Amino acid sequence: TVSDKFKEKQWYQRRVRDPTPFLFPANAKSFANADLNDEHSVLDERQKRLHKRAIIMKHGYPTMDNVMQYEDHVLAYSNIHKAPLWVCEHLTHENVDKSSESISREHSKFRSDESVFPAFRSHNKDYLHSGYDRGHLAAAANHRQSQSAMDDTFFLSNICPQTGKGLNRSKWNELEKRARALARKHTSVHVLTGPLYLPTVINNEKYVKYKLIGDNNVAVPTHFYKAMVAPSRSGGYHLECYVMPNEEIRDDLPISSFLVPKFSIEKGAGYFIFEFIADSQYRTINGRPNSDYIS
Repeated sequence: TVSDKFKEKQWYQRRVRDPTPFLFPANAKSFANADLNDEHSVLDERQKRLHKRAIIMKHGYPTMDNVMQYEDHVLAYSNIHKAPLWVCEHLTHENVDKSSESISREHSKFRSDESVFPAFRSHNKDYLHSGYDRGHLAAAANHRQSQSAMDDTFFLSNICPQTGKGLNRSKWNELEKRARALARKHTSVHVLTGPLYLPTVINNEKYVKYKLIGDNNVAVPTHFYKAMVAPSRSGGYHLECYVMPNEEIRDDLPISSFLVPKFSIEKGAGYFIFEFIADSQYRTINGRPNSDYIS
C-alpha cells in the first residue's frame, strides 16, 4: 500500500549511511587541506568524516547522486544496476603496507548494504549459482588499517558480478596490486574504479547488452575500468587508465595491454574522472611523457 511504502521510505531515510550533506567541489580542496593536528582547528566527528571524504574526493566527484561514504572509501550507487556506479579510494604507502594478524579478510563477510533502499538492494543469493564472483571495486587488501575499513569493502554496494577465472582471481588482482605499487612508489595514489556497459555490434547495428542475475536483477558489466593518479615528486601528476573486459583473460597478456586514454573511459562511463586536474598537469600518461605538460 501507499502507506506501507511511505513507512518503508521513512525507515530508509533513518538508515542512510551518511545523512550529512557532502562537500561540493567549491570547498572540497580547502577542506581537504585542513590540518587535523592543528590544535587551533579541532574538528568534531562529523567534520572529521567530511575531512576524510574531502581527501578521498580531492580530485572531484564523477557524479553527485547517491554518494555514500564508508570508513575509507566513497562510492556512488546505481539503483538501476543494483551495483556501484564508481568507487574512489585514496591509498598511502603507510596504509597499504600496514600488516596485522588481527586484520584479515577471513573475518569479513559479504553482506547486503542496509543503507541502500530495499527495492534497489542486492543480496548474496543473487550471486548464488550465477557463474560470477562477487568482485570488489575497492579492493579489500587496500584497507588494512582497520578491520572495520576492510569489512566495509564487503558490502554488496561495493561489489559487481565479475568473471572469476582469468579476471577477478587473476588480471584484476594484478591491477589491484599495481595500484598499491604506485602508492608505495609515489607515497599516495587516488584510485577510481567502476563498471562499464559498452556497446556491441550485431548485424551492423549497435546494442548495449548485459546480463542480469538473481531475483533483484543485478547488472553484469561488460567491462571494468580503473584509473589511478599519483602526485609526482617534481610537480604534476602521473596517470594510468585501464579497461578490462568482464571475461576470462589469457595469463600471458600483461596488464599494460589494457591501458587506454582517459577520454575513452569518460566516454564509456558518461562522466569525467579526476575533473580537478587539468590535462596539462599530467607529467606522464600511461607511462609516457605528456607533451602538453606545463610545469
